[in-house]
Amino acid sequence: MSHVLAAVAWPYANGPRHIGHVSGFGVPSDVFSRYMRMAGHDVLMVSGTDEHGTPIQVQADKEGVTPRELADRYNRVIVEDLHGLGLSYDLFTRTTTGNHYAVVQELFEGLYRNGYIVPKVTMGAISPSTGRTLPDRYIEGTCPICGYDSARGDQCDNCGNQLDPVDLINPRSKINGETPRFVETEHFFLDLPAFAQALGKWLDSREGWRPNVLRFSRNLLDDLQPRAITRDLEWGVPIPLEGWRERGDKRIYVWFDAVIGYLSASIEWARRSGDPEAWRRWWSEDPAGGPAAYYFMGKDNIVFHSVIWPSLLLGYSGEGDRGGEPGGLGRLNLPTEVVSSEFLTMEGRKFSSSRQVVIYVRDFLERYDADALRYFIAVAGPESQDTDFTWAEFLRRNNDELVAGWGNLVNRSISMAAKNFGAIPPAGELTAEDRALLETARAAYGSVGSLIEKHRQKQAITEAMRVVGEANKYLSDQAPWKMKDDPARMGTVLHVALQAVSDCNTLLTPFLPHSAQKVHELLGGTGVHAPMPSIVEVEDLDGGPAYPILTGDYSTGARWESVPVEAGRALAPPKPVFRKLDPSIVDEELARLDPAN
Repeated sequence: MSHVLAAVAWPYANGPRHIGHVSGFGVPSDVFSRYMRMAGHDVLMVSGTDEHGTPIQVQADKEGVTPRELADRYNRVIVEDLHGLGLSYDLFTRTTTGNHYAVVQELFEGLYRNGYIVPKVTMGAISPSTGRTLPDRYIEGTCPICGYDSARGDQCDNCGNQLDPVDLINPRSKINGETPRFVETEHFFLDLPAFAQALGKWLDSREGWRPNVLRFSRNLLDDLQPRAITRDLEWGVPIPLEGWRERGDKRIYVWFDAVIGYLSASIEWARRSGDPEAWRRWWSEDPAGGPAAYYFMGKDNIVFHSVIWPSLLLGYSGEGDRGGEPGGLGRLNLPTEVVSSEFLTMEGRKFSSSRQVVIYVRDFLERYDADALRYFIAVAGPESQDTDFTWAEFLRRNNDELVAGWGNLVNRSISMAAKNFGAIPPAGELTAEDRALLETARAAYGSVGSLIEKHRQKQAITEAMRVVGEANKYLSDQAPWKMKDDPARMGTVLHVALQAVSDCNTLLTPFLPHSAQKVHELLGGTGVHAPMPSIVEVEDLDGGPAYPILTGDYSTGARWESVPVEAGRALAPPKPVFRKLDPSIVDEELARLDPAN
């Protein structure tokens, strides 16, 4: 057994999350984590809501509430939505905890002691009409490097280069369109160039990464620039240095504190577990090999996970060009792999809340089953290229594959066994066809598992559904309903079919945990097959306000292996596992998407 960290991107708490978000960070990380647990690994899956930064402040101002009130509201919405999807976090927390503040400040101080954080006077943007600081993300203009006309003040999404707002051509405020005024201000900068050599060596050692992630990351090393990690803000983690700690107008900026959340969430989980040092099993080097750490996000977050976060870890551990000593937390492991998904679009357009080109997770789950969405994301999501979600394709996948394929196999095999035997019948002498199906199902554990480990979930679920297809074909070819005069042979065929159902259910459990539990029970199984997360209200460990977390006990449940079905186990007539959707939902959903039409 090895220790596996599943570090999942932190959803931003300035509004509800839509299905495009969870297709990048949510479902892929849960499929991987569930499989790795079933395969016997000790998994720690952590994340939380990202609650600092200017967008929270701006949205709060619009609504006439405090940033904390806004964050509280959307933290709870997001927790409930991820719970509804069955995402099996060991801890889903938030960045406004005392624990998180302490860990962020510890890393800041360690980097500062080692010389990787340096003060610098720079030009800050001010709104002429309000006199308030304009954050980099709220300034837009033309990129001076590639000419893209919608570059942000901190980064160009077209060429991926880091930017400074003062360098933008024709800068403008995204809040009100005015031209910002630039004034001198002092801030602390992360000396990214000091990590170029160490980052290059580390990236060159990476094997099996998605090519787009590795290529993009290597390209960024050619022009690393010092990056400001503090801002003129009132909302964020205080700067832990003498003369700065009590200032109300300067804060550590959100991009620095959010990536540290992976570590702070691990530490919070350990503190809540009763063993405050337990987090080290996923973060400290093990002479025997491991642990392994996998980071899941959308492609717009690659730079933070393949360049900036590794730089923070290297600097804290004293392993950049300036050397240094590890801080009190010790030497911290770098990511094993950065698993980035591409973008999901909707009906040919980018998701946009303001233009109503969106469906929020909550709204989706009110109308459709969680596993229907999980299936679509797994089989047709943006794993390696941008993918378009259409309601017509969602309908087809649900009705033709989940209902008519997997659901049909479960229903007809259990129905025939329940009707004719009332239980799982014993197997008699097996034919070549019987053995072939059983071997196909057993062999799939290796192929499907290997594909999930390599983050090829689309191929993995396709392979699992291929076995479903073979089992359906076997039933049709054998036609046990015609064997009333040969009950022994009928029983053998149905036993083989039910064994295939059991194996297919295990193969599909990481993808479809809600329905996997149902199928387990339809087969006469008891207990937990696919463990689910729980929402738990907790007190802040360091005296702050209470908040909800996602957590769970995932030590029980199915293992990644074929388990013989038990002859004689009672069966009842099954209920449908999946809902067949009426084709009218396509027109209904398109009307919701664009009410003007």
